[in-house]
Amino acid sequence: MPTIDVGQYLLVYNAFSFTFATMAAATLFLWLSRSQVGPAYRSALVISGLVTAIAAYHYFRIFESWESAYEVRNGVIQVTGLAFNDAYRYVDWLLTVPLLLIELILVMRLSQSETMSKSIKLGFAAALMIVLGYPGEIADDNATRAIWGTLSTVPFLYIVWELFKGLGASIERQPESVKGLIKGARMLTFASWGFYPIVYMIPFTNMGGGSVETAVQIGYTIADIIAKAGVGVLVYIIAVRKSAVEYGEPGHTVTTAS
Repeated sequence: MPTIDVGQYLLVYNAFSFTFATMAAATLFLWLSRSQVGPAYRSALVISGLVTAIAAYHYFRIFESWESAYEVRNGVIQVTGLAFNDAYRYVDWLLTVPLLLIELILVMRLSQSETMSKSIKLGFAAALMIVLGYPGEIADDNATRAIWGTLSTVPFLYIVWELFKGLGASIERQPESVKGLIKGARMLTFASWGFYPIVYMIPFTNMGGGSVETAVQIGYTIADIIAKAGVGVLVYIIAVRKSAVEYGEPGHTVTTAS
């Protein structure tokens, strides 16, 4: 376990607690908001809420593991002998990262064949990206970390290509009221996902052990909040606006003159 000070311990401790609360609140919001959108978009909100629910569970476990790995005695941090289990984070990503792409595809309401095709391709690429990144994350040397990080970049670049090239024509066919929002959700997904490799490379800097551990945990936490809760709220707004166009405003019925 890396040596950290009390300030670093509390910073990470509070970040995990805040993120657990954020993910739990986002889950309730997304699932309870299903009635605000048309039937075609409820699956997108269910998937989005599932993403944050899975994240909330794993952040609770990460929080527990962090709390168990260290203890404060007389203002000094001491290790307890129990290792901090960072594998929870990769298990979370293996489940949630493919679903993040699927929720974006679902809210676009593409044809059934295109939805299925892109969901399978992007979901597989996302899972492969996480699987390839994990050996580098747990490696003791930066050379191994760099090799697996590079391999993980290959499916990441494919996902970026699909987001901007593969889905480009489909986005242009979206209603004008949501086209900008969908592009924003795509860009937010790209920006937040692009932040993960930056955090992954922090051990290559001149920072010390405790500072590295703190920066990595805080960096991944910030990226998770943006990629899951942030994108989830955007998906909700897109679903509401598209529902208004296709189904009419909630609570209003269309009448015809007799």
